[in-house]
Amino acid sequence: MNYKLVVGLIFLGFAVLELRADRLLHRAATRTKDIIIELGSGLGLPIAVVPAVIAGSGVLTEALAPDSAGALAHWPTWLMFATLLVIDDLGQYLWHRLTHAVPSLFELHRAHHSATYMSVRIVYRNNILYYAMMPNLWASGVLLYLGFDDVYYVYFIAKMAVIIGAHSSVAWDEPLLKIRWLRPVMWLVVRTISTPSTHAAHHGKHATDGVTHYKGNYGNFLFLWDVLLGTAKISERRPAHFGLENIDDASWQQELLWPWLRARPRLSAKWPWRR
Repeated sequence: MNYKLVVGLIFLGFAVLELRADRLLHRAATRTKDIIIELGSGLGLPIAVVPAVIAGSGVLTEALAPDSAGALAHWPTWLMFATLLVIDDLGQYLWHRLTHAVPSLFELHRAHHSATYMSVRIVYRNNILYYAMMPNLWASGVLLYLGFDDVYYVYFIAKMAVIIGAHSSVAWDEPLLKIRWLRPVMWLVVRTISTPSTHAAHHGKHATDGVTHYKGNYGNFLFLWDVLLGTAKISERRPAHFGLENIDDASWQQELLWPWLRARPRLSAKWPWRR
């Protein structure tokens, strides 16, 4: 299965929807900095960094456990999928949550939140090291080497479809939430997977708007982790503004290439994630 092609088509589909709704280019809000970061990370991460991590984890696995390739290929599909949900998706939830709690790690993630708009454009918008240091990505590479291939590709497509949809400026959940007979189903959906409404709250700029939730809604594929671990905030409204509050602006070099560029922007004493 050419899973990269499938994910690419899903991304393109949402991009077309945004373009038709005039919610893709964001001409008034887009700066040169945004274009450089989104091109740099959008091309560099999926094309270079992520494949390098997957390949590297396979090499390390073979070095530590010789002749282990395909050792778990006999596992049933359901067990592989469940393992991926815990190892990969819960692992990414914890990494995401950690990067919001530790100022130095937030430097790897701030590019994702410095955008003042929601769009598929920001799906991969992160510092180059954000994915390179992601523990669950290395763990997924190990599982792939051990024989999770086919199940992983299906899992990855489903996960990326949810993540792309959750970042899109065209909120697919909005019309469905207004259908009365669908409300019980959507009640369950919103608490199970990441949706545009819950993830938009995570990207909101002003905590005083009653919707923005800085310290939560970290889920990537499953929003269920937020529900179970007490970091969920559910609202059918979306923030009116997105971006960073009480954090100094930074150059594209700092957001994309830190710590190679050591000049860190000053964090305000009112940094919203400061504990």
